[in-house]
Amino acid sequence: MKITVKQANQESALSALGLAEQVVQSVRQLTAEIQALYKIDDVPWIIGYSGGKDSTAVVQLVWEAIASLPFEERRKPIHIISTDTQVENPIISAWVQQSLERMKTAAIERELPFQPHPLKPELEDSFWVNLIGKGYPAPRQKFRWCTERLKIHPANRFVRDIVRENGETILVLGTRKAESQKRAVTMEKHAEKRLRDRLSPNASLPNSLIYSPIEDWDNDEVWLYLHQWQNPWGHSNKELFQIYRGATADNECPLVVDTSTPSCGSSRFGCWVCTLVDRDKSMEAMILNDESKEWMQPLLDFRDELDFRTEAKLEQERKNRDFRRITGNVQLFEGTEDGKPTVKNIPGPYVKSWRETLLRRLLETQVLVRQKAPDDMKNIELISMTELSEIRRIWLEEKHEFDDTLPQIYKDVMGEEFLDPRLGAGNAYLGADEWSILAELCDDIMQLELVTKLLDTERQYLTSSRRVGIFDSLEKCFETSSKSPNIAISEAQSRRELQEFQKVEDKKQEGDIEKVKELASWAALKFRT
Repeated sequence: MKITVKQANQESALSALGLAEQVVQSVRQLTAEIQALYKIDDVPWIIGYSGGKDSTAVVQLVWEAIASLPFEERRKPIHIISTDTQVENPIISAWVQQSLERMKTAAIERELPFQPHPLKPELEDSFWVNLIGKGYPAPRQKFRWCTERLKIHPANRFVRDIVRENGETILVLGTRKAESQKRAVTMEKHAEKRLRDRLSPNASLPNSLIYSPIEDWDNDEVWLYLHQWQNPWGHSNKELFQIYRGATADNECPLVVDTSTPSCGSSRFGCWVCTLVDRDKSMEAMILNDESKEWMQPLLDFRDELDFRTEAKLEQERKNRDFRRITGNVQLFEGTEDGKPTVKNIPGPYVKSWRETLLRRLLETQVLVRQKAPDDMKNIELISMTELSEIRRIWLEEKHEFDDTLPQIYKDVMGEEFLDPRLGAGNAYLGADEWSILAELCDDIMQLELVTKLLDTERQYLTSSRRVGIFDSLEKCFETSSKSPNIAISEAQSRRELQEFQKVEDKKQEGDIEKVKELASWAALKFRT
């Protein structure tokens, strides 16, 4: 049967009307449910807020439900937490900060129990302290060191504090089954273990339960709700929609017409330095779709410099990393090359020269962004003075790099002196002049590293009343820095070879002839010269 354009439009209109009625009914049911759960006990609530559409919808639902209760029933606090990783997309970061400020003002004015809490990582967990200070390589799937430090730890610390004070808490989250198949499976598993109606246990945080009011909503329902219900704390849901639209590659974010119409839900915002994805598609789209956001292009350029996905970039990254792990030990891994088993060293942290290069380029990026950014972003800070101070401390105290290059790099790029907020920062005994002399006298980089480590280790014990442990510390310098890369790797391979053949001997003792043959053959292939 042929369908006319008029009939198709009528069906789309009926579909949209049906979806709207569905959302209205769902909001009524959730409002009653939220009020009932809130009043049933004195357990405080914590709402996770990222500024995205799902968390905005959840905060708005809870806000409206609680605001309609009589004043005497709004007795227990509702904490709204938002973690700023300090490397968030600047547009999103500013949006969230403004939203939290408006929440706080509106809650006070209307005598509502909402308490916004902006959270951030501890200094030692910050992205730049770990990447540039300690030399951690850019995050990847097999070494995803950033997520826990930047996002999970700050939120978990807050939750544990609330649990410690109150014995229990309820986490209200905007997670939805429609987000992904993996998310749906996880939520179904939690649902099977629900302790109370609609509350699921939290596997990672004892004495905290999870409430996901919009778990069954899809993207269309979320957007329809945000469009049709006004934001109660004065933020603009339409502006949020425009942010999502601008972060979509084709600049298309259609309003819901029927259930087949694609929504704006696929846009993902995260850290602008993220190397866990191939590309930052949302920031790319923002720059492509809006000339006023072209000032963020240097951020993309810096992020691409951290990337390691092509063969050429991976080879260059390996050159920028130490041949030892951060502990100073050589660690090997088994692999294959041209179909044959091989054993290679696992590269460690970024070397000194690359860490200095990254710092210089980050500061240059900050200067460039400030020059091109709009007035409200002119003072954007990509790295804080406290982070710079901690990086300097790590280079001086932990890595024994007493040439103290950070202040000079800062001055070269920023055009002003580095005013370290840490009292007594710096090295009063050794400095750039001594480093330069040693660099000229030493035959290679490893000899320079050993000598500077020994001297600076002695310097660190100089002011101690008791020099207990100094010989162990000096011995550690020799263990980690007295051998060339080739010798250190060769010795590590020899130790591993001995371990492999020891396994063979052990199996001989057990009489496992087949295992002996397998181990002997594998070891011979891997370690042959």
